[in-house]
Amino acid sequence: MSAVLNDPVIERGTSASRISAIAVVVIIALLGIAPHFLSAGAVDRLTALFIYVILAAMWNALAGFGGLVSVGQQVFFGLGAYFAIRLADAGLNPFASLFVSAIIVGAISWPMSLFMLKLKNGEFAIGMWVIAALTHLLVNLDRLVQGETGTSLISLNVYDAGVRRATIYWLALAAMTALLATLFSLLRGSTGAAIRAIRDNEEAAASVGVRVTGTKRLLFVLAAFGIGMAGALWLATSITFQPKTYFNVQWAAYMIFMVLVGGIGTFEGAILGALLFFLIETWFGGTGVWYLIGLGATAVLFSLFLPRGLWGTLEERFGLRLLPVGYRVRLPANAGDSDATPSPQQAATHSEKA
Repeated sequence: MSAVLNDPVIERGTSASRISAIAVVVIIALLGIAPHFLSAGAVDRLTALFIYVILAAMWNALAGFGGLVSVGQQVFFGLGAYFAIRLADAGLNPFASLFVSAIIVGAISWPMSLFMLKLKNGEFAIGMWVIAALTHLLVNLDRLVQGETGTSLISLNVYDAGVRRATIYWLALAAMTALLATLFSLLRGSTGAAIRAIRDNEEAAASVGVRVTGTKRLLFVLAAFGIGMAGALWLATSITFQPKTYFNVQWAAYMIFMVLVGGIGTFEGAILGALLFFLIETWFGGTGVWYLIGLGATAVLFSLFLPRGLWGTLEERFGLRLLPVGYRVRLPANAGDSDATPSPQQAATHSEKA
């Protein structure tokens, strides 16, 4: 009996992704009412989780999807907190200053991109770290900051502690949701296809009409805005601003860890990595230097044995895609051969295209 070959199936949305979309809406709705039922400590911890998700998603967008690996994104984290302090000191409502601060950081990142995006690979990564170090020194010169002594967002103290905690929680939840939705929409469109094309081969992308510089600049500014928002929100939770804390390279290390463990270049991976980092910090954060050693060892092990991270490995092995941003080419079994069942690898074979 002759075998009849089925045509390959090009798909993006699946039944699992549709169920996931409904689940995401339900989870966000439940998180929205959570402060009415959770303890103060739980609300604070969830606020930290939302900030971690923002950091992981923004670094993953820049490096995982755009191929712009940076070890200096803490410059935007620190500036987000710094400008929030400055705006509040100038008389702006402290909650409004968090959002305006992120806008200023995004605006500053635009001219910064004019020369930073001319650097390639390792030059870009180290160049961003240099920018972060120089910015740290400049912020120290501000008399309001008082060098490494730092200052505080004291205007938040006029609010009741419960109201302040809940408001910051909702702001962090709204910021995380809006940034993830924006990034998801961007990656699913033609711009997302251009971003991944640039990551894979910048010269080839340019040869087919992709606006390489403009697309990279858009991604750079979005990541700066998001990380600046995260820095401002972190300031709101801690009140105190010390430059050496906010401009510390450990923030870049945390971002890299979350994305590397979760799955670089996958939308779900950044969220999973942030959740794993949050759990590890919650359980082992009090162990001091051993906690940092454990993070480093875990990152090395994942690089060696699971280079695609947890979600990337699951996606590759089982074809699981909950929040797909690209298309997948699925190779079905021969219609005439009842014994020819596609393996998970065949079913998961995909190429993300516009």
